[in-house]
Amino acid sequence: MILGIGIDLLQVQRMDRWVDQPGLLTRFFHPGELADARRRGKSMALSLAVRYAAKEALAKAMGTGLSEFSLKEVQVVNNRLGKPEILLHGKAIETLRRFGGRQIHLSLSHELDNAVAMVVIEG
Repeated sequence: MILGIGIDLLQVQRMDRWVDQPGLLTRFFHPGELADARRRGKSMALSLAVRYAAKEALAKAMGTGLSEFSLKEVQVVNNRLGKPEILLHGKAIETLRRFGGRQIHLSLSHELDNAVAMVVIEG
């Protein structure tokens, strides 16, 4: 059964500004995400933008907003085939359990200066 759906759209320019503020990046992104994004070189801001959109979409799907867990407790990774997936850490795991969620589905896309993410939570 679907428990929640969330979507978020973000302009990549926002992340372009954040890249020059390392303290801001470490506040919102898991260390693994930052390492992956840095390996992408010029497309670092795009990588971070789509991942930030995924975090926001997850919070919307759970109906909690950003009050229940830290965004850096939500890690967006790619599996061996490149499919994006969400890994939860810390309080984010507890929040999903309280919500009754068992599986998170994630879709990411970007075009020019926009990044979009959609999350579906099943229970």
